[in-house]
Amino acid sequence: MSKLSPKVSVIGCGNVGMRYVYSIIIAGIAREIVLVDYNRQKAEGEAMDLSHGAPYVSPVNIYVGDYSDIADSDLVVITAGRGQKPGETRIDLIKGNAEILKSIVPQIVKYAPAAIILVVSNPVDILSYITYKISGKPANEIIGSGTVLDSARFKYLIGSHCNIDSRSIHASILGEHGDTEFPMWSKAFVGDILFKDYCKICNKENCGQNPEAKLKDIFEEVRDSAYKIIAKKGETSYGIGLALTKISEAILKDENTVLSVSSLLNNYQGESGIYLSVPAVVNKGGIRQAFEVDFDEAELAAFKNSAQKVREVIKASGF
Repeated sequence: MSKLSPKVSVIGCGNVGMRYVYSIIIAGIAREIVLVDYNRQKAEGEAMDLSHGAPYVSPVNIYVGDYSDIADSDLVVITAGRGQKPGETRIDLIKGNAEILKSIVPQIVKYAPAAIILVVSNPVDILSYITYKISGKPANEIIGSGTVLDSARFKYLIGSHCNIDSRSIHASILGEHGDTEFPMWSKAFVGDILFKDYCKICNKENCGQNPEAKLKDIFEEVRDSAYKIIAKKGETSYGIGLALTKISEAILKDENTVLSVSSLLNNYQGESGIYLSVPAVVNKGGIRQAFEVDFDEAELAAFKNSAQKVREVIKASGF
């Protein structure tokens, strides 16, 4: 069978993987999608179910395959791994999911050596670094989903608070996708207005006499969202599915989009050799470049703390 382009292969057919596939089908950004999962029967059912929507979407060939079927993929997305349980941090997941990657990554490199690899499994910053080390590929071709979803949550909550369309909010969560992530309030914008200046003209009553406390509440809601969703429904999948679609569009359409993906740092604010989320230009080659941000004092301290925590876990993992 000749390749249809763009070709995307998804390793792992759990809720996250399937929400992502459903989203990219609707977005019409792939012509060929290969599903790979240890539970082949479930994957076959997913492919059949998705394929039956063919009359309502752009042409796409969806099928289940083995690793050999991912050959010539433009993008390989790794969603396989054990899910996060209620009360469990992303760091708690590392041992089991690192072992899973050891079996997956060599197969990707063998059959799809030119593909960009997008790592989604948690803890994503650690596992992106492990993928980079196992694969031997250039760092720019290994991307972690990072804080793209966290930043979307941040924009949504700011927009909701300000009664502004969240698409008009320009703000990012950076650092680890996890407990040490931090908000970049100093560079947050409402339209073309700095957020701190917007607050002066907003006079929103529910900010009260302590607007700083409200900003703290917004960030904590972002940081703790996954824990709350997992406690209520057992997993998170819709939001990340859409976030992954945004990253995939940037890659498959060669868009040069700036996203807060997890990438290998190279003397970024003095930090090197770890994966963390910073603003980066994403295109068909993966990470084109990372933009070094002029953090304020508190943000720089938070960034350094996030880097230290991630580095400690990487060292403990033996990679």
